[in-house]
Amino acid sequence: MKNIDRRKWLRTVGLSSGFALMGGFEALALETPRKSISLSSGLVKLSSNENPYGPSERVRAAITNTFDEACRYPFAVLGDLVRMIAEKEGVTKDHIVVTGGSGEGLCAAGLVYGMGGGEIIAADPTFQQLLRFGEAHGAYVHRVAVDADMNHDLEAMAKRMTSKTQLIYICNPNNPTGTIIEKNVLRDFCSSVSEKAVVFSDEAYYDFITEPDYPSMVELVKKGNNVIVSKTFSKVYGMAGLRIGYLVTRPDIASRLKRSVMARTNILAIAGAKEALKDDEFYKFSVLKAAEGKKLIYNTLDDLGLEYVKSHTNFVFFKSGRPIDGLISDMQKENVLIGRPFPPFYEWARISTGKIEEVELFGKALKKVLG
Repeated sequence: MKNIDRRKWLRTVGLSSGFALMGGFEALALETPRKSISLSSGLVKLSSNENPYGPSERVRAAITNTFDEACRYPFAVLGDLVRMIAEKEGVTKDHIVVTGGSGEGLCAAGLVYGMGGGEIIAADPTFQQLLRFGEAHGAYVHRVAVDADMNHDLEAMAKRMTSKTQLIYICNPNNPTGTIIEKNVLRDFCSSVSEKAVVFSDEAYYDFITEPDYPSMVELVKKGNNVIVSKTFSKVYGMAGLRIGYLVTRPDIASRLKRSVMARTNILAIAGAKEALKDDEFYKFSVLKAAEGKKLIYNTLDDLGLEYVKSHTNFVFFKSGRPIDGLISDMQKENVLIGRPFPPFYEWARISTGKIEEVELFGKALKKVLG
């Protein structure tokens, strides 16, 4: 269940050397055959970084077996999940805030630290939910352009800090660029700036990182720093439609954020999340399939001579060389949905990995559209 064990496993299998275990996990996923929703509807949906292989069969069974309890409010069973998450992250239960997807945690932080004109600093482009929610409640957001390598320009972000800075948002790996910050630089930056403001580390795609010993900023939470870490069951666990995620932070910050959590989650999602944390086979399968999908995307882009950013997520950001709105439209005519525009990179596109047959259809469609 612990991330460090899974990361050791990733290094053992060697994702770049042929996916020797893929067949076994593929068979596991196909024990109960089912159609891909995107393919059966005529559209290949590679626009939202979803994991189309989930939820796992074990999670589905757990949810089904909980239907009789759906008439009950979830607070009575939430404690078991909080305990499991706390054990996984190596903290006590009062460090955990369970939310309706990590997005609700982002909104809560945007509200708490943005209300009344608080300043927020973030990369540009990056995931916008926290920033937009903060702006809607009075925050001023400093958007700092990513550097030439499409990564957070931490030096420039630090220079934007003022006495009004309440929160620094770091999406790492970053959405949409797929980049990660060098681990020692990340530690130093978060440790330093958290002395002056709260650091929010959005780790929605952390599970796809294969670099050895890459840290979660939960390690700074354990040291008592002003750090909030968000994680989700939407990506590697394939539970985006169930809306469940969590925050890890110091207990006093957790108490403050809990007061701004509104929608919360539900009893079926809780049952699914508890089982997902125990389903190590599906976790490994999802990571492997995402890596295989990225490899296929890279091959297509290499064939077309297109520039792209090596990704540490389940999506790839690439330069199409043409206005993104037109590319989105043309790809949809080929029944493939790709990511929305990410200003100011209007000639760049984001493509999710999807199922392998979907990624293959993307490759054929892109070659047709750009050919």
